[in-house]
Amino acid sequence: MLNMWMRTAMFMAGASGLVSAAGAQVGAAVGAISRTDVAGSLYGAFSGTTSGNNTTQSPSNAAGGLLEVRHIVNPLIGYEGAYSFNRANQTYSYTIPVPCDAPGCIPADVSANAHEITGDWVASLKIANVRPFALAGGGILFNEPSGGQTNTTSSTKPVFVYGAGLDWGLLPHIGLRLQYRGNLYKAPDLTTLYTSSGAFTHTAEPMIGVYFRL
Repeated sequence: MLNMWMRTAMFMAGASGLVSAAGAQVGAAVGAISRTDVAGSLYGAFSGTTSGNNTTQSPSNAAGGLLEVRHIVNPLIGYEGAYSFNRANQTYSYTIPVPCDAPGCIPADVSANAHEITGDWVASLKIANVRPFALAGGGILFNEPSGGQTNTTSSTKPVFVYGAGLDWGLLPHIGLRLQYRGNLYKAPDLTTLYTSSGAFTHTAEPMIGVYFRL
């Protein structure tokens, strides 16, 4: 009988240890997930005019959308993957007018879409129900002319991204994300009638969105 009680006690102690270990692992996993969020934002894309190679490129301002998946490890280490989309129409013209009647001597308007995929480093600090953050990263910018246009071509450029903003918690898992992102890249070459300006250009993106913390 004594042996049976001893075996029962040893079994219960072992089971308790396993449950505690499993609970710690689950707690750690839940803690990791709780620092992960998904967010959607709307923004305005404001790009500057560039000149070079006797070509002037004038981008149109547009509205766009951004999707983010972000994970915060500690205040200095966080990372995210982001995808954004906006219209990216361009007008090409000669900087110094060239007298001729060929189609390439008049301004070329190209309707296009911009798709951007980036990976970013994020630093943040939680203060009460707000979390200010800063980010920097890079990725690829795909400029695709809309269908039905002649004398156009796709353009793919590397892009550097930086930004800052804050998360404002409204509910335990839901809040507002206010941020500014800047993109630095070479002007896209979308028409065969003109060369690209070849200059670096900048797109400013002020945005507002909603995040859901898992």
